[in-house]
Amino acid sequence: MTTYRLNGFMRQAITILVTLLGLLLLTFVIGRMMPADPVRAIVGEDATRETYEQVFRQLGLDRPLWEQFLFYLRDVLTGDFGTSIRTGRPVIEDILHVLPATIELATFAIVIGAGLGVPLGVLAAVKKDRWQDHLVRVFSLMGHSMPIFWTGMIALIILYAKLGWVGGSGRMSQFYIGMVPEKTGFLLIDSALAGQWDIFRSAINHLILPASLLGYSSSAYITRMTRSFMLDQINQEYITTARVKGLSNAQTIWRHAFGNIRVQLVTIVALAYGSLLEGAVLIETVFAWPGFGQYLTNNLIIGDMNAVMTCVLIVGIIFIALNLISDILYRIFDPRTR
Repeated sequence: MTTYRLNGFMRQAITILVTLLGLLLLTFVIGRMMPADPVRAIVGEDATRETYEQVFRQLGLDRPLWEQFLFYLRDVLTGDFGTSIRTGRPVIEDILHVLPATIELATFAIVIGAGLGVPLGVLAAVKKDRWQDHLVRVFSLMGHSMPIFWTGMIALIILYAKLGWVGGSGRMSQFYIGMVPEKTGFLLIDSALAGQWDIFRSAINHLILPASLLGYSSSAYITRMTRSFMLDQINQEYITTARVKGLSNAQTIWRHAFGNIRVQLVTIVALAYGSLLEGAVLIETVFAWPGFGQYLTNNLIIGDMNAVMTCVLIVGIIFIALNLISDILYRIFDPRTR
């Protein structure tokens, strides 16, 4: 048994390493195929031909592609992701500075999305073809169909500008900027550690609206998938058997039917969370949220390829990590997969 587990661990480690290598190769190819000229982004449009060629050689772009990839692989393995043209700082420092804002936003959003989507999906499945099912399906269809930048702007106009129920753009009020010592990068944690509870409340007030909109958008997907999984289980013979034995409807639905879809829901929620981390570009733009998505967009516009390639690599690593976490949770929820 120990040898079998060790072999399984080795296979999984090799799979992860091969996936990371493929991701590095894909990132490199995307960086070279982009229409942006990294040399022109550095030297500017008015640079002389001699200056252009000098920087071209310094970047190693005169070397064969296979050699450029080996140098890129060496730099990544040593933690060197290059310097951002826009900020003049190492790219990895920029990303570590902006990523906590997106993680904070996406985490609250997935809690809202899963907390809303899972029970609604179960309700729709149990009440199939009744008014509750139709209402939930319309609710999820609206969340999936409405452009999030449009709902963001409408929500800002109504809930912030007109009613003043929530905070506006940014992570907190302008008055508090620079007043919280940055220890973790997560504003809620840093303000709580510093005992700045007025800043903590301001951060919550600014987080509620964008997180709710993102959560509603992800809940539409989670609701549909939960409903589909539950319908498949409810039609199984063991559910009929459980009801014949006299189990209550709640026990039949939640203990047996829902218990058998937990493993599938882990994957769905993990993928939704990963999509929120890398796909919050529009909501971050609408709400001026200084996160990962806005950082990627700004650097993509100016052709900062070091930043863009590193962002693409980070997104890939996030999905690999989420899939690995899903595999671990599979083993916890379903002993048959151990």
